Amino acid sequence: MKVVVGHLYPDYLNIYADRGNMAVLARRAAWRNIEFDYRVVGFGDSLRPGEHDLLYIGGGQDREQALVAPDLAGRRAELEEAIEGGAAALAVCGGYQLLGQFYRDRSGAELPGAGIFDHYTVAGERRMIGDVLLECELGPDARGTIAGFENHAGRTTLGSNAVPFGRVVAGFGNDGESGFEGCRRGRALGTYLHGPLLPRNPWLADWLLSQSMARRLGEPPPLAPLRDEIESRAHEVASGRAFSRGGRAN
Repeated sequence: MKVVVGHLYPDYLNIYADRGNMAVLARRAAWRNIEFDYRVVGFGDSLRPGEHDLLYIGGGQDREQALVAPDLAGRRAELEEAIEGGAAALAVCGGYQLLGQFYRDRSGAELPGAGIFDHYTVAGERRMIGDVLLECELGPDARGTIAGFENHAGRTTLGSNAVPFGRVVAGFGNDGESGFEGCRRGRALGTYLHGPLLPRNPWLADWLLSQSMARRLGEPPPLAPLRDEIESRAHEVASGRAFSRGGRAN
């Protein structure tokens, strides 16, 4: 079995060690004898139809987002074709914002989005920072809590067709008010959760792996279970820190 991954702009969007998410997926694939074909997609590189099983884009500060936004927005048709063709995707923080309709910073300058998710983001005056805990359900056999870390000024508003990634148990989430975090479109996920996200949420990492393989196989294959003692402990510690915040912040 094989998973082909396209990592968009890793030299620009890699705040809070977001590359670690790729390291986790590569290791969990290797433990199961799944080939992990990692490919960088940068400026000038095309997203050829049917090439990638999983697309990944990390987070960055406003300067880096401004650098990549026009190029990413210009890939809208390519991205749509990949997602509609069954590819999985994970977009974190800045990447999540840029896959929406637009991102407007505090100066009023507006960056174009790729329009993959039905949301838009406007920067607020106060940053929303800290540990986060979500309740998340991605299917009948894929539900649980997600622990991560957020640090963003953007307030993301979901559109009428948007499905949230999770519900906030503790932390701010998309806007600090709605109780929603992130966005989901089929096998594509967008979230503000850094950390990196996947080391402390192994069930989510495995969901992404199986969904990525489903593009070729037609259905998500069952994955051999792993021990995950360290990963579970990391989730427990991060969840405890989030709970110490006293519930959802407004």
